[in-house]
Amino acid sequence: MALLSVIRRWHFREHLSIREIYRRTGLSRNTVRKYLRLDGVEPKFKIPERPSKLDPFADLLSAWLKTKTEPRRIYRRPQRVRSRVYDKRNDE
Repeated sequence: MALLSVIRRWHFREHLSIREIYRRTGLSRNTVRKYLRLDGVEPKFKIPERPSKLDPFADLLSAWLKTKTEPRRIYRRPQRVRSRVYDKRNDE
C-alpha cells in the first residue's frame, strides 16, 4: 500500500496525531503535513542509474571464484582480493 494512503488513513479515519504518524513512519513532521495537504497523488522520486562500484573488478573477481583452491588457502583469499583491488585502485 502506498505510504501516502496509509498516512491519510491513519490521520483521517483512525484520528492519529501527526506526531504519532511521524513516529510510526520515521518521516519528518513536515513531510507528514505535506502528504496530508496533497490531493491524493503520491510524489514519485526518480532513482538515478549508477554503475556498480565492483564493475571494474568483475572479471577479476569471477576468475578468482572459478579457480579451485586448497581448503587451507581459502581463508587467505579475502586478503589477496583486498590487496589486488587496492593496488589496482592506486594505479589509476
